[in-house]
Amino acid sequence: MHTINLKVSTSYKQILSIALPISASIVLPQINFIINNIFLGSVNQQSLAAAGITGVYYLIFAVSGIGLNNGLQTLLSRRAGEDRVSEIGKLMAQSIRISFAMAAVGVIITWFLVPVMLRNTLHNQEIVEKCIGFLRIRIFGLFFLYLYQMRNALLVSTNLSRYLILGTAAEALVNVVFDYGLIKGRLGMPQLGFNGAAYASILADLSGLLMIYLVIRFKKIDKQLQLFKFSGFDWNHTRLILKQSLPLVAQHAISIISWEFFYILIEHHGETALAVSNTMRNIFGFFGCFTWAFAATTNSMVSNIIGQKKDKEVRGLIYKIIQLSFGFSFLVFIFLNLFPNVCLSIYSQGDEFILQAVPVVRIVSTALLLMSISVVWFNAVIGTGNSKFSLLIELMCISGYCIYVYIVLERLNLSIVWGWASEWIYWSTMLITSYLFMKYGNWHKKI
Repeated sequence: MHTINLKVSTSYKQILSIALPISASIVLPQINFIINNIFLGSVNQQSLAAAGITGVYYLIFAVSGIGLNNGLQTLLSRRAGEDRVSEIGKLMAQSIRISFAMAAVGVIITWFLVPVMLRNTLHNQEIVEKCIGFLRIRIFGLFFLYLYQMRNALLVSTNLSRYLILGTAAEALVNVVFDYGLIKGRLGMPQLGFNGAAYASILADLSGLLMIYLVIRFKKIDKQLQLFKFSGFDWNHTRLILKQSLPLVAQHAISIISWEFFYILIEHHGETALAVSNTMRNIFGFFGCFTWAFAATTNSMVSNIIGQKKDKEVRGLIYKIIQLSFGFSFLVFIFLNLFPNVCLSIYSQGDEFILQAVPVVRIVSTALLLMSISVVWFNAVIGTGNSKFSLLIELMCISGYCIYVYIVLERLNLSIVWGWASEWIYWSTMLITSYLFMKYGNWHKKI
């Protein structure tokens, strides 16, 4: 049985060995989103527009799980750097209980509160009913998704990110098959239209979870990390996880809630504007995958290096990750600005749609460059364990973002091109505040 090396170095090779598998694991779910929207776009524009609302709403809960697991990942990475293996199993056992409680809350909110909210904020009632029906199905996937995210946090924090691709490959394959079958009524499956995408996504989440579980068992990772040795409730570890993760859960949820607010304002500009913005979300998500992978790598490596008592190497590590992150994003920037029609034509929405979308692509591509630097500094803050300060940073970013989009889209009634320029406000604020904290803050003293 191969012994797991829990400690990381600060070399470019080590950074890429962690980041590239993570990027692959992030790319495939984004491909799932895009495939959903391609199938829905071929049904009609209304389904593509509704997918923007439902996609961002579900993302609120999905990123809340990411917040929980980012906090968990920081703790696991610190324990890995300190070589305290038994603590990893204890933290994982308590995190499972927390994730199930969070999923149950998500189901209750979606079934009983969201219908009231949507009926009172959206103008098109046909889209409202489509969204409600879809979400009441899709939300049950949270139970599988949160556990799946937790396994990912475990593999990244213990220097085993190379196994992430197996779970995401299974997830992507299942999603494509059932999207095709359930939306279109092919392969002997019932034709469920818009709701077919909800069932397909739940089955995809379940398949990814099962694949990661099999990998952990087959590779005997569970025995080496003592994953299933601790089953009882432990308040001390639960409290530690909550203390580290709740600010991150709030931070991620607030971020996407503000995006849902943005989409509600976009809906007031018409169905086409909403459909264009939904495709921008796909483009932003897909081409930002490398950036988010480097962000997750930063969180894990910074925490691990601090756990090894090598605080002086943190700044050099951050600059190395930024070089790689910006380099990948610059290539994406060039591609999007030279060939915007290639990305937009796959949605089968016609020339007028593409004409309105191209200027927004220019804005989004520039925002990706800003994001590639900002999220590295921001996740360095998270990696130090200062999750409360990262929440404060997020609140500052969101405040500026929401004020801007409300004035531009609702009061001044400017085009969605100017609405999407809000990304510049958001990422610039994050970059400045995170950099200043890592330069002048007392993060070295955080235990």
